[in-house]
Amino acid sequence: MKTLIVIAGPTASGKTAFSIELAKALNTVILSADSRQFYKEMSIGTAAPTKEELSQVKHYFVHHISIENKYDVADYERDAIQLLDELFKTHDAVIITGGSGLFIDAVCNGIDAIPDVQPEIREKVQKLLDEDGLNALQDEVQRLDPEYFAIVDQQNPRRLQRALEVCYQTGQPFSSFRSGNTVKRDFDIKKYALLWDRQVLIERIDKRVDIMMKQGLLDEAKALYPRRDLNALNTVGYKELFAYFDGQCTLKDAVEQIKIHTRQYAKRQMTWLKKDSSYKWITSDEILSF
Repeated sequence: MKTLIVIAGPTASGKTAFSIELAKALNTVILSADSRQFYKEMSIGTAAPTKEELSQVKHYFVHHISIENKYDVADYERDAIQLLDELFKTHDAVIITGGSGLFIDAVCNGIDAIPDVQPEIREKVQKLLDEDGLNALQDEVQRLDPEYFAIVDQQNPRRLQRALEVCYQTGQPFSSFRSGNTVKRDFDIKKYALLWDRQVLIERIDKRVDIMMKQGLLDEAKALYPRRDLNALNTVGYKELFAYFDGQCTLKDAVEQIKIHTRQYAKRQMTWLKKDSSYKWITSDEILSF
């Protein structure tokens, strides 16, 4: 039986480096499941694999689309499963890694059928965002579906809008449609998550943000600033620098906000992973000795 090996973990936990070493040991390839590393224009701020890392192991779904393109979890599930059908003809095992738990779950388990939403409901939610801002979306989703609010990327308006649309349309929490029923795949799945001491992970996050800034994150964000309204750019590491460009804060404050928001994102990633008992946790000692 062919095997899909999942390497998950919070941001800055070392998933890329660990997956590359594992892929070389198994003579296989890697599928990215990081929904921001998909975009060609976003490299430094998404901690995408470097050219050197990409040269060591073949990667798929890294920089394969533009920020101008719509690409959601259903698109990814379809494309990843089609690709796996081909890859398993020549590989006994394939690795999938990334910080987007929803995308990993879609490949492993399939995705639930979410009810269609009427245009007037969609317009109502869009109006709420346009007139009252992201905080209004956050407050509504927290009120109507606290279970989903605890694990969703709370800085991603599209995820919040989608949840709120379904809540308004059906009168039921969005989380109630995430049934947990799994699609039976024709390959085995082994799931691992990288575990670090909380304080060590915070230090790794802060250090990585500092490295990103030295690598040119400010210039990368400046080049993308004219297209800041695209959903893909509502991402930690970019939106804070956009606020700096707007004169809303100092550069020092923007960098500190990137660190804070990244830590918060890592905490939500851990919450997502810990609710899935199928993961085997790999400690930092095991990661470093691999």
